[in-house]
Amino acid sequence: MKNKRVLVVLGGTSGERAVSLDSGKACVRALKKKGYKVSTFDPKKKPLNFIDRNKTDIIFNALHGKDGEDGVAQSYFEYLRIPYTHSGINSSYNAMNKVISKKIFKKKKIRSPLYFVLKKEFYNKIELNKIIKKKRMNFPIVIKPINEGSSIGVKICKNILELHRASKSLFKKYMELILETYVGGQEIQVAVLNNVALGAIELEPKRKFYDYKAKYSKAANTKHIMPANLKKSNYKKVLKIAKKAHHILGCKGITRSDFKFFKNRFYLLEINTQPGMTSLSLVPEIASYKKISFENLVEKILLNASTNR
Repeated sequence: MKNKRVLVVLGGTSGERAVSLDSGKACVRALKKKGYKVSTFDPKKKPLNFIDRNKTDIIFNALHGKDGEDGVAQSYFEYLRIPYTHSGINSSYNAMNKVISKKIFKKKKIRSPLYFVLKKEFYNKIELNKIIKKKRMNFPIVIKPINEGSSIGVKICKNILELHRASKSLFKKYMELILETYVGGQEIQVAVLNNVALGAIELEPKRKFYDYKAKYSKAANTKHIMPANLKKSNYKKVLKIAKKAHHILGCKGITRSDFKFFKNRFYLLEINTQPGMTSLSLVPEIASYKKISFENLVEKILLNASTNR
């Protein structure tokens, strides 16, 4: 395996480009330390169909966000018939789309916050107020795009005026938004690797919530608690739910599931099929607690690569 030529795909054109570049470069260093022949490919510079299949044995997918973890990049990898890491086309698309994933969670009896979808073409402030009352949703309400990652575009609104302003602002860029009841409590995230739940970490953001800056800026001073401060029974429970979510969406390789723990109940917010691999990322921190070095973690993800995922 060590003589395999690994292509790390990184960067891309999404709002998470900077994070993807950091993740990708960290994975390049790790794979080189492990003795692999490593090169890189940035879809912002060349389209994915320019990947040379004759010079590539395995693709390590380090993309984040739109076109990287929503099934688009994966469809190119499948077309090229090159084994690649992380989840496949369908599971990537379903996980990235917060509406589809919530429907699947509900069907499989995984608790998630109450929500509804708001479409730009039907948007009306008065109707929005009626829907909120009909759905019996209480403020604060979270509004966000249905298919972005890293908390991009997420806003927490305390009243109908804030929600109206946030909707108008987001509709300048997005056609569909998802609104859900804000759930307080502990912020818990779980890593699952190759169908094994590695562990759960708790986050205490100093900011309003665990937003983009809280995730990727050292200056945000987000407190990481590993393992999460939960009773043993609840710790096991959240690992079990994360593993179930990973399985029912058909995910492969590594995922990170984001939960809120409130009034003794876990609420699954979303599942990430391309979790960050930066110095501040949670999956490497969880793996480290389980005595898995960063280099070994990256290699474990690589060794799971295949087509028809």
